[in-house]
Amino acid sequence: MRRWGGDSCGSDVRAEAAVLEQAQIAVLVVDRFSHLRYWNSFAQELFGFVSGRDYVGASLIDLGIHESEHERAIQLARRVLNGGTWEGTFAFVRGDATWLHIRLQAVPTRDPSGTIDGIALFAHEAMGGGRVEEQYGLLDRIGNRLAGSLEFDSTMTSVAETLVPQFADHCFIDLFDHDRLVRRVSVHAEGWEPPPGSWFEVGEEVRYPARHFVRTALRRMETLVAGDPARGDDDTSESAAWAAEQVGLTSAIAAPLRARGELLGVLTLALSHLSARDKAHYDGYDRDLAGTVASRVALAIDNARLFEEERSTALAFQNSLLPRSFPQFDGLSIAHRYVPATPLETHGHGVQTQVGGDFYDVIPLSAGRVGIVVGDVEGRGPHAAAVMGQLRAALRAFAQADREPGDILRELDEWVRMLGRPDGDGGTWVPSVSCLYMVYDAWSRELSYANAGHPPPLLISEGNVAELALEVSDTLLGVKARGIPYDDAVYQQADLTLPPGATLLLYTDGLVDRKPAGEAVDIRRSLDQLHERVREVADKDVEQIAESAVTAVPGDTHDDTALLVVRSHPEELAMREGWFPAQAPTVGEARHLAASTFDEWGMDRGQAELACLLVSEIVTNVVVHAAPNPGRTDVPTGDESGEDDEAERTTEPGGEPDLPGGDGADEFDEDWSDLLEELQEDTGEPASQRPTEFLLRLRRGASSVWVEVFDRDLRLPRIRSAGADDEGGRGLYLVDQLASRWGSRPTPDGKAVWFEVAMKAD
Repeated sequence: MRRWGGDSCGSDVRAEAAVLEQAQIAVLVVDRFSHLRYWNSFAQELFGFVSGRDYVGASLIDLGIHESEHERAIQLARRVLNGGTWEGTFAFVRGDATWLHIRLQAVPTRDPSGTIDGIALFAHEAMGGGRVEEQYGLLDRIGNRLAGSLEFDSTMTSVAETLVPQFADHCFIDLFDHDRLVRRVSVHAEGWEPPPGSWFEVGEEVRYPARHFVRTALRRMETLVAGDPARGDDDTSESAAWAAEQVGLTSAIAAPLRARGELLGVLTLALSHLSARDKAHYDGYDRDLAGTVASRVALAIDNARLFEEERSTALAFQNSLLPRSFPQFDGLSIAHRYVPATPLETHGHGVQTQVGGDFYDVIPLSAGRVGIVVGDVEGRGPHAAAVMGQLRAALRAFAQADREPGDILRELDEWVRMLGRPDGDGGTWVPSVSCLYMVYDAWSRELSYANAGHPPPLLISEGNVAELALEVSDTLLGVKARGIPYDDAVYQQADLTLPPGATLLLYTDGLVDRKPAGEAVDIRRSLDQLHERVREVADKDVEQIAESAVTAVPGDTHDDTALLVVRSHPEELAMREGWFPAQAPTVGEARHLAASTFDEWGMDRGQAELACLLVSEIVTNVVVHAAPNPGRTDVPTGDESGEDDEAERTTEPGGEPDLPGGDGADEFDEDWSDLLEELQEDTGEPASQRPTEFLLRLRRGASSVWVEVFDRDLRLPRIRSAGADDEGGRGLYLVDQLASRWGSRPTPDGKAVWFEVAMKAD
């Protein structure tokens, strides 16, 4: 024959269809949608077609391609329909539950016009039908599954799904938890589930009868075959025996799971009538095969346990370095998340425990203000987490000293350089760190910040979601070279005002740097997905926003993620302030303002009296020690000069303080002449001629009030140790003992002294 369809050279030449029917290779033809159009007799036998069923129009995948191979089959079709050819091996499970590997060759078919209209496939069994080939295929399949994951639960489940239905209709994995045997996996063919109360369920303690073959296998530490497992013994429950009879249990194997000399549990496999198969009973060959499988499974389980322990330890270390919760901040709602990266199934580099250096924090500052920080240390692993922990501790120390954001980043930059380590080439490797530090005042909604190369947070306001417009952004910490110009060496800072009720979403790049299956990382697309998802929950509480943000971008998390959501509630706050000249009569005026304000805010009487006493202490300190030249060093400071005599002089002759709410609440007739005379002697000029003034600012939160006094003196007060015979020196000691918190901080033109008192008594 010269060609198919041409003139024949003899009468014995077969027709084309007859040739395909007698060919000892499977031939199938599918259309562009992978629907069957033709198959020959060998294909019908190879794939186990059920007699009498019409397969025309059936999907190629429905022939029995294993579910793990579906994606590869789709890629095959795309390649061939584009004009290419393909050759490879697929795993198939036939209708009778037998397992085989099939070698496929695929080429495109064309219609008379030359357009590709389908695919022709030529197939044959990749390995012979012997039991050695069956063992090889099963062990190879299990090996691939075990190598594909180090997560404990997924490892065991994948093994069971490989064994069922190829080798068994039922698979159980029971593992010891101390001295208890607990069922961890229960998988059955055809989607069958044991009736409730019959066989042990996942998570239950398993107690086999004394003469049960599984108990015997564990005692002997050898793999055993049970010829009639449904018969059981006298201790077998009626419900368990009935379930075994219902599925027609015919044979079972119990294989102990041992690794490194330790008994981990037992693998149990059983045959029943759930699947149609030629063999209904296990034999010695199956027993040996099950024992080999059990040894591999035990090693994988042991490795998975070791990995989970290492991962749990690393995550506990990571979480211990991050705040688990925050105190209640007045005017703010806060939610936070830390998401570790998924285990890295590496390519020749082993498996890493994916802790990292992402961090966040909210730090209480003076007078109700808060420091908000988010950052990311370069790299992964314990070293990155350790660097992060040291940075966070240093940042908290700098922040609680009320340093400016730009100064804090400059100090952190120096700190990062000290955390460098030898790089093996005679140099020093210094980690790079992105960090955004902000100081937020919920009363004024003013935000001061400095940024070391960190992505801007999202601003959520009135249903809109957009990146917060940051005017300044400098280089990562640890990157700036020495000797560069001053303007480039410092970290700049800027201020902005947030809208009322605004919400900030701060995050690290692990939130958007995710890779969907089969796709490349697209940061712009990820940001759009994040914006869209957050916009949908913009009016929800901060916890819902945080949860939605974590799941907004699909894909594997190859980098850890830190996320912080901060919402401002200015309607919960109140503030009142007033300027006063630094003169003795204004002490009473300041107390009057404080007393009337505390009464208006509904503060407990006793707490208001306490707060007014402390107002007198710090205001008198300003009056006594204010000076026209803040830089003078010849004027005694409060800790050296009897700054706190006013604690003695704010009382009436009867000995009780003149506090609000009493008979003398509105009469402040203290005599400050002796203090002013002492001050004139020290400074050489009358106090009345010194043109200084101070600001008294009162803040109310949900449960506390803050008092701040601002003046133009740069000297910060400190507690002094007063002697037994000293008349003063105890004022700041009283503030320290009676206030919830107190402190002082420098301001651009002087200093501020503040304290906090609870609204209600405990």
